[in-house]
Amino acid sequence: MKAMLLKRICDMHTEAAPLVLEEVPAARPEPGQILIRVSACGVCHTELDIIEGRTPPPALPVIPGHQVVGRVEETGPGVVNLKPGERVGVAWIFAACGTCEHCHEDRENLCPAFRATGRDANGGYAEYMTVPAASACRLPAVFTDTEAAPLLCAGAIGYRSLNLTGLNDGRRLGLVGFGASAHLVLKMVRHRFPNSEVFVWARSGREREFAREIGAAWAGDLDAIPPAPLHAAIDTTPAWRPVLAALEHLAPGGRLVINAIRKEAGDSNLLAGIDYPRHLWMEKEIKSVANVTRRDVREFIDLAAAVPLKPAIECFPLEAANQALMELKNRKIRGAKVLQIDPG
Repeated sequence: MKAMLLKRICDMHTEAAPLVLEEVPAARPEPGQILIRVSACGVCHTELDIIEGRTPPPALPVIPGHQVVGRVEETGPGVVNLKPGERVGVAWIFAACGTCEHCHEDRENLCPAFRATGRDANGGYAEYMTVPAASACRLPAVFTDTEAAPLLCAGAIGYRSLNLTGLNDGRRLGLVGFGASAHLVLKMVRHRFPNSEVFVWARSGREREFAREIGAAWAGDLDAIPPAPLHAAIDTTPAWRPVLAALEHLAPGGRLVINAIRKEAGDSNLLAGIDYPRHLWMEKEIKSVANVTRRDVREFIDLAAAVPLKPAIECFPLEAANQALMELKNRKIRGAKVLQIDPG
């Protein structure tokens, strides 16, 4: 099968093509696993974190990709809930131990043995992949393959982030950064909380224009002052400076949810500039998001189908994965980027 391989950690400021296209054998499903024939895979900022070593894979080479859509090609021993030909999606959660206290509480995203698709196990930048059947979910027909792919991470992690804000209808939400996840959160808010205003911070004028097009009440650059304080905010950027700005603009009792698997180290010294009265006093809160649960994925897919909530997408062939990643690195974003994969 064709696959895009990451063979070494590198800096994408100097390495424009970190992934290598190769022919590799397709794995056979082990007990409890399924083999998926991949049709689409979303491109996520977390792939940049993997490639550049902020969340490195335990072994190389590895096939990235954790927003995978395809059809069951083969089932391993013991799989009874899925059959060949069914269309399924695979998200960031590849596996968890199933026995720890977190797993027993349906919080397997916190499991110490959590394994991530496309980092700890081969993912969907390939024509085929294997995954535990428990981590694959059926996808409703309302979505095409390429529409469904970004919902599996950008949508599901955005859903978890929005839930963690505790937002109520009529309360203001800030979105710091406006990529694939944030644009889906904005669409979710317009559906779930129609009386809530959403303010967006983004470096790119194109992103700010897009935010206003799909319902943002206000959009400004990262240094802009919003029209009113925020009751909650979600930060999706890789940097620390926007975190301080978001905290400063929170209303008393407001909560900032940081939706990023890692932050870049370059500006971490900005945290030394936290001014307690300005940034944290008056019972402001900071909460991080750790991965997603299988329940997050299922609940969000059901919600998205009911709306229906469809992402804006830009499609690339598998061979152009490096181009899609570089555009993501350089903030050339309008919605979500998706690889279209057509196995022979």
